Amino acid sequence: MEPLVPLATDVLGLDWLTRLVETATGWGGLAIIFVYSFLIAFALPGVSEVVLLAPLDLGLSTELRLAVIILVSGAGKALGSVFAFHIGQEAKEAGPLIRWLRNSRFDVIEWSERRTVEVARRWGYAGLAVALSVPFFPDTLSIYAFAVLEEDYVRFAAATFAGSVGRLLVTLGLSAGVVAII
Repeated sequence: MEPLVPLATDVLGLDWLTRLVETATGWGGLAIIFVYSFLIAFALPGVSEVVLLAPLDLGLSTELRLAVIILVSGAGKALGSVFAFHIGQEAKEAGPLIRWLRNSRFDVIEWSERRTVEVARRWGYAGLAVALSVPFFPDTLSIYAFAVLEEDYVRFAAATFAGSVGRLLVTLGLSAGVVAII
């Protein structure tokens, strides 16, 4: 089934990567899911929910298979987020990058900082986890914006893991509700 709206990976010519995840099979498919989730966290625009479509045949019940996919994806995304966090820490020191982003046509930094500062001040790392639990919203920008504001690698990794797992669980809950309605 073709998506109603093209994924950002399609627009950038990276649709092969999405297809790779959607066709990943066997235990080796978990490595593909891990790498994809890692890349989604810091480099690729797009949504991570596609990992739920991987037809992995692991010899497990559907529930256990989905649990394994969610945990592997969450770990990949947490590790990718820590990488983004490190880049964000370096960017704090790299004035030219921040100046370029502030002066770009779309003031991405101002918008994301404003939103992220609101979330960070009000809810801290728990707010990041909740924000990352929103399905179908590319979260790379939020990860970078939060990374520039915070300094604790472990808490950041835990929040991104929780948000990634939460996002996939919310997606499964929404899809189960849609299937129940049909």
